[in-house]
Amino acid sequence: MTTTGTAVSADPANPAAAASAPPGPTGRPGRGRLFQWLFIAPALLYMAAFFGYPLVRNIVMSFQHFTPTTYFTGEAPFNGLDNWRAVLSDQLFTDALWHTAVFTAGSLLGQFTIGLALAVFFSRRFPLSGLVRAVLLLPWLVPMVVSAVVWRRILDQEHGILNTALQAAGLVQDGPPWLSSPSTALFATILVNIWIGIPFNMVILYGGLQEIPRELYEAASLDGASAWRTFRSVTLPVLRPVITVVLVLGFMSTVKILDLILALTSGGPADSTHTLGTVTYQLSFLQLDFGRGAVVGNVLILISAVFAVLYLRANRADFGQGK
Repeated sequence: MTTTGTAVSADPANPAAAASAPPGPTGRPGRGRLFQWLFIAPALLYMAAFFGYPLVRNIVMSFQHFTPTTYFTGEAPFNGLDNWRAVLSDQLFTDALWHTAVFTAGSLLGQFTIGLALAVFFSRRFPLSGLVRAVLLLPWLVPMVVSAVVWRRILDQEHGILNTALQAAGLVQDGPPWLSSPSTALFATILVNIWIGIPFNMVILYGGLQEIPRELYEAASLDGASAWRTFRSVTLPVLRPVITVVLVLGFMSTVKILDLILALTSGGPADSTHTLGTVTYQLSFLQLDFGRGAVVGNVLILISAVFAVLYLRANRADFGQGK
């Protein structure tokens, strides 16, 4: 009987018996877990070295009196919450926080709205649609500093092509001071950033639109749904995960923007275009107060982390609905 049982369990043609056989030496769960950790160890080390350490160092620096002298003496005494009090009570920080909110919200609204409209437009194929789509990608491909320098010339009050065209058309008598007035400078920078970000939104949303099954539109057409009703009841719900990705990634890149504003206005005039990114740069690299600069940087990190968590939660909810 024992011999028969052993033969049956070793028979490869008997899957039930093979499944009930005890695991061999290679099936030990401890060794499998070890191999799993070995595979992800390089990624963990990379994250710890290039993300974890700078983050922890920046947090520690915000509680230190860290100046250029520190690089020579190595002394950066802790000063408690002095840096935080100085930054949070500064009117420049309060204004920059408000400007960051306005700049980010205005940019995301403009980029997403126009990008979605263009994505829907190009989803209907027509002659030269590919060429036009490629041309619209140029603002995204050009370095941001180059775009900012070009737009600074375009928006120049005296010699800019925009004011020249408006005056030639008889729409204005004197060219608006787009970048030299506190009342218009932030609005102008938002418009430039919208122009830069439209291609990214268009490309991602266009790809999402191509994944929507045509059968849904055919069913909506048979039900007599109008174009707007189809867009609201079919396109937007199915496109929701893609919209979430576009908005969160757009927020992460816009809230910390620096080079565009530095090249356009350098935070002026009268600090009207200072954002958290430019204030961090000013405190750290112009005033050389690295402790207070680290405080503003930590505020930016905290804001980005909050939206990253919201993104993950939204992604999990969409995945759950998909299941």
